[in-house]
Amino acid sequence: MKIARFSSAGEDPRFGIVDDQELVVLAGDPMFSGFNTTGERVALEDSRLLAPVIPRSKVVCVGLNYAAHKAEITSAAPDNPLIFLKPNTSVIGPGETIMIPPVDGRIVHEGELAIVIGRIAKQVRAENAMDYIFGYTIANDISARDVMFADGQWARAKGYDTFCPLGPYIETELDPTNLEIETFVDGEPRRKGNTADMLYKIPEIIEFASDVWTLLPGDVILTGTPAGLGGFTDGQRVDITIEGIGTLSNPARNRD
Repeated sequence: MKIARFSSAGEDPRFGIVDDQELVVLAGDPMFSGFNTTGERVALEDSRLLAPVIPRSKVVCVGLNYAAHKAEITSAAPDNPLIFLKPNTSVIGPGETIMIPPVDGRIVHEGELAIVIGRIAKQVRAENAMDYIFGYTIANDISARDVMFADGQWARAKGYDTFCPLGPYIETELDPTNLEIETFVDGEPRRKGNTADMLYKIPEIIEFASDVWTLLPGDVILTGTPAGLGGFTDGQRVDITIEGIGTLSNPARNRD
């Protein structure tokens, strides 16, 4: 089931179930209110898709979770998931503009499968981890790559406003273990991989992250990017496709 967060006719954001070219409007946020419908349907073409979730407290990210990408970046990494945070103010939705800050060096896309947490999760064991997942969406873990290396840590480089596009939907019924992930810039293939190649699988990630932080409903975990050419510049468009979910598209422009 695909869940969208959307607005139409200037109304406040609502949630709907995607049914072909229509949205079946839900009575509330399905993470907290279930899947009760209002009886209303709205055409997708008359709707503006928003980020399908605004994390309650944080976006948790896993770095260097694909061997080839890890080799691109560094030969030194811990023998456990490398986790860090992006602020929820970095989140934007499909079609919204990535604002490139005036910093030196490359701005890099990282197309990733994202987990949406559905229950309070603290010190969850790996064998129970899937019980805490509401669904999955697509994320772009944008990074100011040269800032990462200059700062010696990743908070600024990955935390700028607009540096975490999410969408277009949350898929609640998905096997995440063998999904193709592809990233394009202006239609040119840039990254390609499969979730089967993750070094740390989703249950391990949730176990590790929930031992550090209490995960709240609506928090999002980004699971890492495959290898590939990651740069983009002013005026270009980044498209990330994950089978079973769809395509997340965002234009980019320089910040004034």
